[in-house]
Amino acid sequence: MTIAALLASFPSPDRGVWHLGPLPVRAYALCIIVGIVVSVWWSERRFVARGGAPGTMMDIAVFAVPFGLVGGRVYHVLTDWQKYFGDGGHPADAFKIWQGGLGIWGAVALGALGAWIGARRKGVPLTVVADAAAPGIVVAQAIGRLGNWFNQELYGGPTSLPWGLEIFRRIDPVTGEQDTLTGIADGGPALAVVHPTFLYEMLWNVAVAALLVWADRRYRMGHGRVFALYLAGYTAGRFWIEMLRTDPATMVFGVRINVITSVVVFLAAVVYLVLVRGPRDVLAPAGSTPAERTGTEATDGTGTEDTKDTGDTKDTGDTKDTGDTRDTRDTGKTRTEDANTEVAEAGTDAGREAGTGAGREAGAGADARRSQTS
Repeated sequence: MTIAALLASFPSPDRGVWHLGPLPVRAYALCIIVGIVVSVWWSERRFVARGGAPGTMMDIAVFAVPFGLVGGRVYHVLTDWQKYFGDGGHPADAFKIWQGGLGIWGAVALGALGAWIGARRKGVPLTVVADAAAPGIVVAQAIGRLGNWFNQELYGGPTSLPWGLEIFRRIDPVTGEQDTLTGIADGGPALAVVHPTFLYEMLWNVAVAALLVWADRRYRMGHGRVFALYLAGYTAGRFWIEMLRTDPATMVFGVRINVITSVVVFLAAVVYLVLVRGPRDVLAPAGSTPAERTGTEATDGTGTEDTKDTGDTKDTGDTKDTGDTRDTRDTGKTRTEDANTEVAEAGTDAGREAGTGAGREAGAGADARRSQTS
């Protein structure tokens, strides 16, 4: 390939599957796995930074990841049912997830259900989990898009732009028949040079992740607002990228269904961002009460913490369980007793000197009060 041709476009991989003996190694599956690992690792770090216990996000991922994979596949099959249940389709292929086909909306919806189950079991708010996971999720999507490159799928129409993607004919080396997913490029010229919409989305997702990190640090967002910003940012890009794609899709009112879904999710996310306010959630240490585990940061209105974890306002000896307070109460009691005793003694002496019955009664009363105060 000449330098001019290389600068005019970039090629697709010649294959998406390699074989280690009888074991197929699929690039698409590897990209999904790497994306999940990166997402869980980053989500764990962000969760711990928010005060969460280490290992919590790992435990929640045990529920969220399988639910998300199932949800993504179900959404794909439902929105592209013709491939599996239409004329010439094979219903059993609906279970062949390794051939590609995961709908992000199903993955998010059912993955959120799995996350809710895990968060409930761990006793942490789902909004805290969602905010911690949001950047990692969109980065996982970006990594997963590399799998579309290896599968030679999800591209747009013809283009003469320098970053155009070359599409090649792939064949099964055994049968010689065309096999787009598991075949090998036949070495012939490119069939077309098209918009690499998978690349557009991958770069867009990385930019959204950077936006989430910046906004979260700048405004200390909480209550699920980081996750809502992720939804709004991702759908804003998915809307125009989806319009460029030319692969078959279910149409609703003459528009690709994912375009409509993007609009609906974007509007819902923006409404959530506008209506939901408040400082970032704070997770109390392990062993705290349920009320403490659902507390929020105190802020000074500028997005910076004001009274969190300071020694001046927590567990000080000046205002809690001090001996000075007990000494003051004891001193007051002693002074009262001394005064009563002095009055009683004075009454006794006066009564005895006068020798009157009134004096004797005063003395008797004084003796009684002395016995009560002793």
